Amino acid sequence: MLSKKLEKALNEQINHEFASSYLYLSMAAYAESENLPGFANWLKLQTREEMGHAMKFYKFVNERGGRVELLAIGQPDSDFRSPVALFEQVLGHERKITSLINSLYEIALEEKDYAAQVMLHWFIEEQVEEEAAASEILETLRMAGEKGHALIMMDRQLARRGQG
Repeated sequence: MLSKKLEKALNEQINHEFASSYLYLSMAAYAESENLPGFANWLKLQTREEMGHAMKFYKFVNERGGRVELLAIGQPDSDFRSPVALFEQVLGHERKITSLINSLYEIALEEKDYAAQVMLHWFIEEQVEEEAAASEILETLRMAGEKGHALIMMDRQLARRGQG
């Protein structure tokens, strides 16, 4: 059985995950408007991944006898100025989510909820991967620049995500 404190925090995290999904969809729309279909592909896959994260928390709350309460999702940003600015925001957002997951883990420790700790380990590892992927793309963009052949090549590389 979940403690009320942990249940509340998990419901907030479900909201953050759905908001992340919505943000990445807005980012994909921006990339498509900039004729960067590969970037849009990467971001749309990220949208689905974040939705999956929300549902993983949703399932956990229900399996532990808690009650899921869906909270309002705010309007995401929609103007990202450039591919570099876009991925600076992706990385910043993933760092924010990492901080939230770490806070959840602290609550699970306080509440001595071992099942939640085990479940959260998966998310902790996932966030390491998420931050590394965003950081790699951002650093490559910074090196390559935001115009010309390098950007086109990056777009084609990002288009391949999910095909293998």
